[in-house]
Amino acid sequence: MKNYICTLLVLLSCNKGFTQQTPAADQNKSILIIGATAHVGDGSLIENSALGIRTGKIVEMTTSDLVKNQYDKTINAKGQHLYPGFIAVNATVGMVEIDAVRPTNDLNEIGEYLPHIRTIIAYNAESKVVESLRPNGILSAQVVPTRGVISGSSSIVQLDAWNWEDAAIITDEGLHINWPQAYTTSRRSRTAELKYNQKSYEDKIKSLDQFISESFAYNQTQSKTKHLPFAAMKNSFTGIQTVYLHADGQREIVDGIQFLKEHQVKKIVLVGGKEAHLITDFLKEHDIPIIVSRPHRLPTQEDQDIKLPFKMAKILMDAGLTITIDVSGRMERMNTRNLPFYAGTFAAYGVPKEKAVQLITLNAAKILGVADRLGSLTVGKDATLFLSSGDALDMRTNQLTHAFINGKNISLETHQTELWKRYMEKYSRK
Repeated sequence: MKNYICTLLVLLSCNKGFTQQTPAADQNKSILIIGATAHVGDGSLIENSALGIRTGKIVEMTTSDLVKNQYDKTINAKGQHLYPGFIAVNATVGMVEIDAVRPTNDLNEIGEYLPHIRTIIAYNAESKVVESLRPNGILSAQVVPTRGVISGSSSIVQLDAWNWEDAAIITDEGLHINWPQAYTTSRRSRTAELKYNQKSYEDKIKSLDQFISESFAYNQTQSKTKHLPFAAMKNSFTGIQTVYLHADGQREIVDGIQFLKEHQVKKIVLVGGKEAHLITDFLKEHDIPIIVSRPHRLPTQEDQDIKLPFKMAKILMDAGLTITIDVSGRMERMNTRNLPFYAGTFAAYGVPKEKAVQLITLNAAKILGVADRLGSLTVGKDATLFLSSGDALDMRTNQLTHAFINGKNISLETHQTELWKRYMEKYSRK
């Protein structure tokens, strides 16, 4: 008992270090941001811009010499860059706090078919990782489930909130299906030779087919017996929910899309797609948007171009496909902050700079179904945007001075910046 009391006292004494930033208050004064170079998000650029914010919305977007309205406050942003808030797609931020502590992990649910599992109610708005994204311009995120065959539903959140209810922009907007792998490699194989596991692959598809067929039949009738997983599939059949197909291999992508089309799924988005460049005509024919794997990774095959991950966005865009960037991968929660630099890498390998900005703004918003609110500096949309003293896609110059979510001027302080200031103070005394 004595040990428990001591531990409790230590935790209470460290309370300040473990608490999240207090969310900003609602906007109560109109704001004019003038003089910045505006990266609109739709591929266009406005020099010497003027952007007006009132009651959380963008009410004016023009050049400095054409401002029509009066505002309570003016921010002189001459020499700075104005961007719509970046959107992290296929993210798991707020779902795990400490990987080694199982009670803080809400990703690994038990079971294979879990369409009724909702990430939104498990989202931790006070996560330390969440606050670390904002200083890089990431102001919204799609929080997704993982594991299993059907992982559950994802939701879109803004990243300055008291709780999940306050954070939610759209709840349960998508259903996530992890397509089975057709090819595997032996752990003992030094050549990492791929092997086609036909029986295992076909058995898994057959099991998924049975579940979806039974779900469709259940939703076509008025069953008296409540079946939560089957009932949760309804919106994916009607087109209300987007179905996100997680698949990387050429065979898996084609099989997965054809399978979903046969089951009358209306809205499909491919996630990952590491071999999507091999089947661009097929993807274009079926009008499939892609959440493409982040570029800071190795190629999937030994004989692939070592720079293929860097070139992937350019290849897919040249094929006429709509894409955004997937933030998942190794250390995905901590590395989500690098989203703008993923776009910067794609820009260095052929994607025009403003189109690279569009990848993580308007394209992301369109794919997620929130383009009416987010993704560009357009009149009528939410005033979710930020000012940077330099190029936000370059880690050397991405330095935010202001950030707004729904017109609220949010804090850019994190526990990391507080520690930086503390130890800078320590060494400045010497």
